Amino acid sequence: MRILRPATQFATIAQQGEVAHLGIWVFLATEIMFFGALIFTYVTYRHLHPVDFAAAAAHTELWCGTVNAVLLLTSSLTMVLGIDACTAGRRRIAVRWLAATILLGLGFLGVKSYEYVADYHEQVVPALNFIFRHGEHPPAELFWVFYFIATLLHAVHMTIGLGLVLYMTYRVCRGDFTRFYRAPLEVVGLYWSFVDTVWIFLFPMLYLNGRS
Repeated sequence: MRILRPATQFATIAQQGEVAHLGIWVFLATEIMFFGALIFTYVTYRHLHPVDFAAAAAHTELWCGTVNAVLLLTSSLTMVLGIDACTAGRRRIAVRWLAATILLGLGFLGVKSYEYVADYHEQVVPALNFIFRHGEHPPAELFWVFYFIATLLHAVHMTIGLGLVLYMTYRVCRGDFTRFYRAPLEVVGLYWSFVDTVWIFLFPMLYLNGRS
């Protein structure tokens, strides 16, 4: 096990952990404002054009959104179990749970990639390959603009999260964390949970609207 020493600007390793937790919450607050503004704008335009947005949303791949919701909810569980195992000093079990989290995240991106290809063939990609279906009006295309902006931004955050979880898995294997100090792993866990939560908001907005 590696000997943990605080960075030079911290008096103790515990203080370093407290600052890390404060930092991630401040960061997540900015992310909430970012995605919150996007969601608020979407809801506003959906209120202005309810029929067109509902008609466009009916063409989303519901099964893809549902599978991805299940994958991310499950990955939140495996992430928590990984942190819990690390807290208990069970390094091998922690690595297995973190590896499962990575696989679930890759599964999400795989399904999303398939969905994007299907969207292209369905000609619902604004500016690249888009056609209006019978009875649709310009606001229907606006729905797809929001759809791609929101899901692509989420996918970018997911990719970053996967890289972080992979790095944390390496650090757990290396023995960087103990039951007394695991702040970096917990910080990544909070980020991962946030990304999963964003999808829980996007799923009903983009996939269930127009299907009720």
